[in-house]
Amino acid sequence: MTDQLKDGYDVVVVGGGAAGLSGALMLARARRSVAVIDAGAPRNAPAEGVHGLLAREGIRPAELLERGRAEVRGYGGHVVAGEVAAAVRDAKGFTVALADGRSVRARRLLVAAGLVDELPDVPGLRARWGRDVIHCPYCHGWEVRDRAIGVLASGPMAVHQALLLRQWSADVTLFSHTMPPPDEEEAERLAARGITVVRGEVASLEIVEDRIVGVRLSDGTLVRREVMAVATRMVARAGFLSALGLRPVEHPMGAGEYIPADATGRTDVPGIWVAGNVSDLVAQVGTAAAAGATAAAQINADLIAEETREAVAAYRDPFSAEAEARLCELAMGESRHGL
Repeated sequence: MTDQLKDGYDVVVVGGGAAGLSGALMLARARRSVAVIDAGAPRNAPAEGVHGLLAREGIRPAELLERGRAEVRGYGGHVVAGEVAAAVRDAKGFTVALADGRSVRARRLLVAAGLVDELPDVPGLRARWGRDVIHCPYCHGWEVRDRAIGVLASGPMAVHQALLLRQWSADVTLFSHTMPPPDEEEAERLAARGITVVRGEVASLEIVEDRIVGVRLSDGTLVRREVMAVATRMVARAGFLSALGLRPVEHPMGAGEYIPADATGRTDVPGIWVAGNVSDLVAQVGTAAAAGATAAAQINADLIAEETREAVAAYRDPFSAEAEARLCELAMGESRHGL
């Protein structure tokens, strides 16, 4: 990513994953000046492939992003490596400050910075993450079908996750770990589906020749497993928005923290839209990309509405200082886009 930042853009997109690049592509095709600030830490980087994405099934995550960046650049958008440290509102929009000292102005912001998966503190989980430690059956279920799957209870969705994974394997075991054991109704549902419940705290994963062979309990018992599933706590990467009055809130299902928005990605703070995992913790790649495109269309419509209001004001009073300044801005914008 070698594009250099200009002083200002119609839209700055924070995050260079599926949501951010999809939004940037839509905006660039709408002849908007757009820059994507990409910290280069995609959530799905450890995965071998992206699954459930029509016409791109199994594509490597890095390759998908490479193609996306090339497409954005093909329409004149910029994709720049950097980490956003802060954002503040100014007279004409926002000033975005990067961790390396650079800054850039934007009329609108599209935040698609994704989330961070917080795993339970069990030795072996992080090292196997995205390989034989999984979280989403729709992302990885086919790849682990018919194998011995363990589900580590780490939150309120553990029983639900175990019942889901039963669709892909008849050999599923739920480890209650540090959570309360299933209640009577949950236990009945698990038993009806042939899912074993193992009580006791999990001490570690047992790894032999670069693969999981079992789960070691704190009392020394080894339960043979080949795959572990865990519901992580998912936290939106959005700390830099706090100065603008936009803070993550707890998800209603207890899955983590996210930035609330309406169906188009519009937040409560004027001029800021969100898309992807930052606002939808369970969004897969296809869902995130669609959300980015939707938000981008709404941003473009919002800019058009603003520009139309300004044009009407200038039309009514063509000799005002505001009208002259706006004409200069429009002329510069048209020059940038070759109009």
